[in-house]
Amino acid sequence: MIEQLSGLPAHTLGFKLSGKLHDADYKTFVPLVDAELAKDGKVNVLAQFHDFQGWDARALWDDIKFSTTHCTKINKIALVGDDAWEKYMAQVCKPFTMAKIRYFDAKEVDVAKAWLAEV
Repeated sequence: MIEQLSGLPAHTLGFKLSGKLHDADYKTFVPLVDAELAKDGKVNVLAQFHDFQGWDARALWDDIKFSTTHCTKINKIALVGDDAWEKYMAQVCKPFTMAKIRYFDAKEVDVAKAWLAEV
């Protein structure tokens, strides 16, 4: 499931990702990002993982499509989690985007928000 987060810096969208992601999650998530891009042209993203179990096959394809179509439109991506594989995802994602990507431990969500707010 993808839930939108609030209380974030300007030009930043945040999402809590939990459980296993499905195609329906991307049908909600992608239009939110596109709407923000239509306003400002660029956006920062906070992805906060909580009990995240990955993607089903369709959602994995949706994620790949999103990454390739939005790779130049996102300034920064803060990945926040508490599992080693989530930290590893920050490294795996780097070749697929022009965005600056940084991983933060779950206890550092305020540090992640501050980093996203930096110009």
